[in-house]
Amino acid sequence: MNQVIETLLQHRSIRRFTDQSLDREQVETIVKSAQAASTSSFIQAYSIIGVTDQEKKDKLAELAGNQAYVAANGHFFVFCADLHRHKIVGDLESADVEDSIESTEKFMVALIDAALAAQNSAIAAESMGLGICYIGGIRNDLEAVKEVLKTPEHVIPLFGMAVGYPDQETDLKPRLPLEHIYMENEYQQDQSLFKKQLQDYNKTTSEYYEERTGGKRADTWTGQMAKMLGRKSRLYMKEFVENQKLNKK
Repeated sequence: MNQVIETLLQHRSIRRFTDQSLDREQVETIVKSAQAASTSSFIQAYSIIGVTDQEKKDKLAELAGNQAYVAANGHFFVFCADLHRHKIVGDLESADVEDSIESTEKFMVALIDAALAAQNSAIAAESMGLGICYIGGIRNDLEAVKEVLKTPEHVIPLFGMAVGYPDQETDLKPRLPLEHIYMENEYQQDQSLFKKQLQDYNKTTSEYYEERTGGKRADTWTGQMAKMLGRKSRLYMKEFVENQKLNKK
């Protein structure tokens, strides 16, 4: 096993950091690593906003559900789906690109490009001994986030990433079994097998939480998911995306 794979397999979310900031070289290395990710048709439909202003970080922490580690970290990145520059491309080249930019296909391309770039950033940061935590909570109120970050039309802040020097030890959280995730040639649709795999995984996650909390929690994965999916959350998203002139066609 090589060092890259070891880094990947040791990933865990860090939610407490020291007060040491990342230096400029570290930030630029993380961003350059993001830019090295694959991008559909060379479209590069994403942008990364580094938030260093403490007032802005504090506001984003509040909007994300009062998550302290959004405000207190070595550097906070926000990854955006971004087709704004492509509208400018149309202007520069006197080309009608609006229908394409507003299509579901290009919206999906922008989401995928941003996610690939972000994961490259995460791996780069962890390879340098830093910790990371993805922050989906900024989508709680994207209108407010948009105001904080001054993002224009055709841009959507998708998620944040807190990066810094870890100030805690965390355990590896067990993932779904490989045979439940990886299928060959076609989708596995044996429901009895599907349910057995999930029940086996429930035992694993329950034991993990019980050990981690000294018996205070024994959550199952399916129980967590049912509770989370049963809550109505961020139902404004379709309207917000369309108001940004994306995913309309």
